[in-house]
Amino acid sequence: MELTRRRLLLASALLPASSLVAAATTRGAADIPALPAATAAPDVLARDEDWWAAVAGQFDITSEINHLENGFWGAMGRSTLQAYQRHTAEVNKGNAWYGREAYPAAYVAARAETARMLGVEADEIVFTRGATEALLALIGGYNRLAAGDQVLYADVDYDSMIDGMRWLAQRRGVQVERIDLPAVPTHAGILQAYADAFARLPRLKLVLLTQVSHRHGLVLPVAEISELARARGIDVIVDAAHGFGQLDYQVPDLKADFVGINLHKWIGAPVGVGAVYIRRGRLADIDPYMGQADDGRVGSRVHTGTANFAAFLALPDAIALHGRIGVANKRARLLYLRNRWTVPARAMPHIELLAADDDRLGSALASFRLRGRPGKEENMALQKRLLREHGIFTTWRDGLASGCCVRVTPSVFTRASQLDALTQALARLQ
Repeated sequence: MELTRRRLLLASALLPASSLVAAATTRGAADIPALPAATAAPDVLARDEDWWAAVAGQFDITSEINHLENGFWGAMGRSTLQAYQRHTAEVNKGNAWYGREAYPAAYVAARAETARMLGVEADEIVFTRGATEALLALIGGYNRLAAGDQVLYADVDYDSMIDGMRWLAQRRGVQVERIDLPAVPTHAGILQAYADAFARLPRLKLVLLTQVSHRHGLVLPVAEISELARARGIDVIVDAAHGFGQLDYQVPDLKADFVGINLHKWIGAPVGVGAVYIRRGRLADIDPYMGQADDGRVGSRVHTGTANFAAFLALPDAIALHGRIGVANKRARLLYLRNRWTVPARAMPHIELLAADDDRLGSALASFRLRGRPGKEENMALQKRLLREHGIFTTWRDGLASGCCVRVTPSVFTRASQLDALTQALARLQ
């Protein structure tokens, strides 16, 4: 009871404008507060708490705890949630008649809108249930490998994708290689690490690049690494699960032909929406999904199960809210919030911060641990301690060569005061 009371008091102090965000299920679109036009430059707007309070007013987020774990998935804005509910009712009411007669055209329209946002052609993408499904289709389907070839992944990559790369040893008879990046690398150091790996692996044919690591938020210079790879005839599969929506770019900027994308993290689509991108001219290098007939479409490279129609149909509404906020504004705000706690944490002798001080390598996500305590059990306990003693919800991450850590992930609706509360809590973790 005391913990619940403390959480409610903390939330009240941290989220003074929470009254703006009543339940979307009981309000109509007319009740959603208007989002003022962004008239300042992104780096100036990033510090405008009133404008970002208006952004927070587009969402319904719990005030029971200080919610700093927004990397699992991104909350839908209230307008997107209302669209999702409306489409769910529409699909349910029309049933198979709707699914067979009306849905295909609606899907095509949603895909076209998504392609415009991504900066690609509509026939280069297909929706999936998330980035994991997208990337495993690319990794498992990549057919330009022969026995004895080499493939490469890094410790910063996502567990499921690492499993997929290792599986290629069984599927294609290849040699699977790994590199470990420094816990806090430099831009030049990252490029050198990949250049060295490319030079020492003469039979390397495929490399997995994670644009933003889910473990500690490191942003890889994907385009530069991709160009190094292309010069050696190495193909790249990019995991953009945490990149698209919080970084300001379009898919062709990655200089890669194969990309897996999440749309339910930083775009704010309903949970269960991602996409595969295969550049025109490269489709034949990815096998159809588990023996499906090759109809010459990207769609034949993913599963054929029944999708969550309503989730795909709500995508245009998520994209519209994403556009109103502005990706450059989101990028600047998320870096500001990240630096709000990482800069003071870096000066705390008992805290080991896993976050580069180069903003080019930074994202909303960043991690820390108590100095000299990289163990899994220790960091699981640390995450629970933050919640129990301070009402701060984070998550722990494992898999880095340097050890386990606790990850902090603000979002566009997060207040600066929430990061200040984290900073105060970190100072008391001695």
